[in-house]
Amino acid sequence: MKEVIIGKNESGKRLDKFLGSYLSEAGMGFLFKMMRKKNITLNGKKCTGQEKLTEGDSIKIFFADETFEKFVNPQYKLSENGSTGENEYTKAFKKLGNLEVVFENDDILLVNKPVGVLSQKARPDDVSLNEWFIGYLLDKGIITDKSLVTFKPSICNRLDRNTSGIIICGKSLAGLQKMNEMLKKRDLGKFYITVVNGIIDKDSRIEGYLIKDSKTNKVAISNKDNGDGDYIETAYRPLQINKDEGLTLLEVELHTGKPHQIRAHLSSIGHPLIGDTKYGNNKLNTFFQKEYKLHSQLLHSCRLEFPTDNVLDVMGLSGKVFEAKAPKVFRNIISAYFE
Repeated sequence: MKEVIIGKNESGKRLDKFLGSYLSEAGMGFLFKMMRKKNITLNGKKCTGQEKLTEGDSIKIFFADETFEKFVNPQYKLSENGSTGENEYTKAFKKLGNLEVVFENDDILLVNKPVGVLSQKARPDDVSLNEWFIGYLLDKGIITDKSLVTFKPSICNRLDRNTSGIIICGKSLAGLQKMNEMLKKRDLGKFYITVVNGIIDKDSRIEGYLIKDSKTNKVAISNKDNGDGDYIETAYRPLQINKDEGLTLLEVELHTGKPHQIRAHLSSIGHPLIGDTKYGNNKLNTFFQKEYKLHSQLLHSCRLEFPTDNVLDVMGLSGKVFEAKAPKVFRNIISAYFE
């Protein structure tokens, strides 16, 4: 018999979902059958799988040892001795190193993603910020290999590989759920800075429809809804203007968050981002590559604004504003053209 005591990060999950993670090698039909036959019980009683778990609940699994070993999540078997040794998370943490942590509490972590780092894997052998985050938590002793069997912390938002700035990471189940809910409802203020070609001398908000071409990994912007695009909304305001060079330092607020949205949307109105090889001005990009060794678009997620909210108040986040410093090459260009 195995007993599992529900912890903070499993609380709120449905029993069947928990069992699906914990006994990941078993089919759900088998697990429901085991609950009906009381080979799996919740707090000593027969269960259906629909129950919502709370911290301190006891799940007992009356399997023979060989049956348990057959069906338990492989991560559990690897972590029985307290450590799995080097894995994808520890490798990612070692490779990416000590990234700048903008803020951290029990529920979330905000990290300043560097240019060139993927937010999430595109291929199995990729190294991404998501793996780095779990490796960071393992290194600090905040989570254990065994805790990953039933709850895996994760990043909540994504940035393009060559966009830098704030990534929100959910450390606890409550933090992960709240951040994902706010991102879905667009309750968070997400601000970026960029340098664009051309003069923008007034605040504006633009709308359109984004159409993705998966073959070229590019998007197109349409002013009309043809049924195959996603609605996008982008607001911006000029921070500084260099009339002599025809450049504008711009702050952008995302009201929707689609791939390449800022880059394609601004390019569609004649103001491509400096350094953007997909949607930008090749001649201008070549100049900045030679002069400043700039090899990516100048786009940085610089600020995150949390609204006033009771749940956020409990988490110590209500009304808070967090900022992340731009990369050195970005700061050098700002210094050269706008100071």
